[in-house]
Amino acid sequence: MLKRIEKAKFEALAGYIRSQMSFLISRELEWYADDTERVLGVLMLDTVDGDFAGAVLGRDARRRFRAVAISRFSDAIDTARAFLEVELEKWSKMPDEEFWQGDERGSPMDVFIPVVPPHRLSSAFVRIATGEGFSPARTLIESMMPYYEDVDGNFIEQFQTSGFDARFWELYLFAVLTEDGFVFDRSFQAPDFFCQSFPEDVFVEAVTVNPTTNPAGIVIEPEVPGDRAGFKEYYQEYMPIKWGSPLTSKLKKAYWELPHVKGKPIVFAIQDFHVPRAMTFLSHSITPYLYGVSFTALYDADGRLMVKATPREPHRWGFKTIESGFFNLAGAEHISAVVTNPTATISKFNRMAYLAGLGSRDVRMVCSGTCHNHNDNAALPRPFTFLVHDPRYSESWVEGANVFHNPNALVPLDDSFLAGAAHHYFEQGQVKSNIPRFHPYESQTAIIAPDRIGDGLPGSLLGTPAGSV
Repeated sequence: MLKRIEKAKFEALAGYIRSQMSFLISRELEWYADDTERVLGVLMLDTVDGDFAGAVLGRDARRRFRAVAISRFSDAIDTARAFLEVELEKWSKMPDEEFWQGDERGSPMDVFIPVVPPHRLSSAFVRIATGEGFSPARTLIESMMPYYEDVDGNFIEQFQTSGFDARFWELYLFAVLTEDGFVFDRSFQAPDFFCQSFPEDVFVEAVTVNPTTNPAGIVIEPEVPGDRAGFKEYYQEYMPIKWGSPLTSKLKKAYWELPHVKGKPIVFAIQDFHVPRAMTFLSHSITPYLYGVSFTALYDADGRLMVKATPREPHRWGFKTIESGFFNLAGAEHISAVVTNPTATISKFNRMAYLAGLGSRDVRMVCSGTCHNHNDNAALPRPFTFLVHDPRYSESWVEGANVFHNPNALVPLDDSFLAGAAHHYFEQGQVKSNIPRFHPYESQTAIIAPDRIGDGLPGSLLGTPAGSV
């Protein structure tokens, strides 16, 4: 039995296999599957000739959906749809071996089968691997992994242990860059992603802000102050040092000198994991550091909000000092932009997967947070609360992302990169931003599930703030 499926379901199962040429010569219209979702179908418009046809997809030996047949073309969409249905019915009865294409290398990664002793497993990994509340995210990651190239050869071990945050951030970048229409050449070890598209090719390097540890590996992060004055100093002085350390370390690698990188934009995509939920309340601290300015919000005599940016001195915390203005550093002119997304957490994976129909349908989620207020006189963001299981709910991978353009870039980044993100520019001494209609600054997701999580926490109302897992 054949069924029509939503685009979100198709994207979750097979959205990583498109070629650059497919974006130029065709437009996808409808998506189908057999009753077990073992065979998929796409009805397309040939944008060159103006007729219709369908593609049948089956899993190859690495479990990746790939085209195995093209149905007959027709000038009439109804006829083309009927041709596609005949092909799908035929291929749904084929044995698995008929889908194999002979060029597969290696085996698909099963990231949820432990490869290390239990005491080494990350608590975040255990939660995702065992809890029904995270079954949507778990199913989505399982669907992604056949398409993800493990260039370093240690993805599974890192994902299950101390490298969970960094590897998870890479998966998010893989998802959002795929959504933006890029295809990947993973034949190079560095930078992490060689993203190819017809507007431009871009190199993206994943960067993470991690907890400070001593030589014994014990975390020695200072506690985030609870008082207003202490938090202000932490925000303005300590956080730029935390952002600056990994960014300047990446800068020293001089990726622009590599033959395959020369002349192409380089983007550093950074996420903050140095304390639980850090990205939900510290993400804005990166803007002053990148551009080397301080912001002051004032209302004029007519009650209009004015935000003034002024150059700032180096950031100091204890015995540490760092120059403000990453984009002004020697060598930073080779970096076209820095990307962040404080909402890119495992909770986002859970929400996106649920929208695609993956995981337990008994799971319920409530997402709340703050978003940009487009009122010109608003100094504070707007609160929001959404029921993720509401049929009207929608979300994209790029939602919440920020692209900070380097005003000194030798190779400027095209404005079309990550369409749907907020884009920030430094012009005439001020930061100017193009912000989408809905742009969340931070969020947390309460998960309601009938199970009990693997770490023993009751699953009836498991609060999962963005950034905690």
